[in-house]
Amino acid sequence: MSELKNDRFLRALLKEPVDMTPVWMMRQAGRYLPEYKATRAKAGDFMTLCKTPELATEVTIQPLDRFPLDAAILFSDILTVPDAMGLGLYFSEGEGPRFERPIRSKADIDNLINPQMDEELGYVMAAVSMIRRELDGRVPLIGFTGSPWTLATYMVEGSSSKEYAKVKGMLYDQPQLMHLLLDKLADTIIDYLNAQIEHGAQAVMIFDTWGGVLTTRDYKEFSLRYMQKIMDGLNRESEGRKVPVIMFSKGGCQWLEAQADAGADALGLDWTLDIGAARERVGDKVALQGNMDPCVLYASPERIREEVATILESYGKGSGHVFNLGHGIHQFVDPEHAKAFIEAVHELSPAYHK
Repeated sequence: MSELKNDRFLRALLKEPVDMTPVWMMRQAGRYLPEYKATRAKAGDFMTLCKTPELATEVTIQPLDRFPLDAAILFSDILTVPDAMGLGLYFSEGEGPRFERPIRSKADIDNLINPQMDEELGYVMAAVSMIRRELDGRVPLIGFTGSPWTLATYMVEGSSSKEYAKVKGMLYDQPQLMHLLLDKLADTIIDYLNAQIEHGAQAVMIFDTWGGVLTTRDYKEFSLRYMQKIMDGLNRESEGRKVPVIMFSKGGCQWLEAQADAGADALGLDWTLDIGAARERVGDKVALQGNMDPCVLYASPERIREEVATILESYGKGSGHVFNLGHGIHQFVDPEHAKAFIEAVHELSPAYHK
């Protein structure tokens, strides 16, 4: 593997000194880029794009050719894991992801396939290896997964949901069944992330998209507990350096202290909490990633720059901050506004690292 030319992202995650605050964007390879849309059209559909390593590599690299980003993130989907476990993932136009065989009973959980990482999920590992070769040390590569709770939500509901009636119904009425499913998912995710690390991922991120819909008690029992299990099972070193882990519970800023004790190196923040207040609450336990509202990118470049300055000032001096959006970039954002955002972080942040 090539030597890393820009490692400030990895250094910031470990709170080591950096020359400037590193920046990347969730969903940076996505529909706001015309070149992504062209590759997606060539693929024909979203899952073909995910399952063709050459095309997944192409779209992973596209934002790096356009912007001076400090990290690449594997182009894939969190639902590759439930798909590999036999639920039959498909995408309905305008309706998002759906499963042919959602989880409704213990028998359904018992029937889940235990996927082999180089077989059912071999296309993901091939993409990780290919992206690392293509990056040639430009920036680190982030691997990722959905959290057990988030994947379980899709698997029980059978699609995305606004009310979470089926999955919360199971949680409250049959908690032992929910624990059985979450435990199985955690074991699979440990294998999945370790395989990504083995194939070249230099940091990994756990997306707990639906953690924030739970009560405090249920978040700790049904979401955080299983992310902690994953962190306990990960290989945290590869190629002679530490592999940092980022944990992100959208809508979960009220539980920062508990998250900081779970074993991650960094916590992702959505935009609902001031990052300076978050830093005070977690102290030196973890680095922080975030947390500009993605909708700021609809504003003028001047306003975007002001917002970047505000967030940098709030975090303050020293390392331990990876600049990001509080969630994924929206599909209708002007790429020039994304560029203004990234350049503002690089121009304004060195003052905080002297």
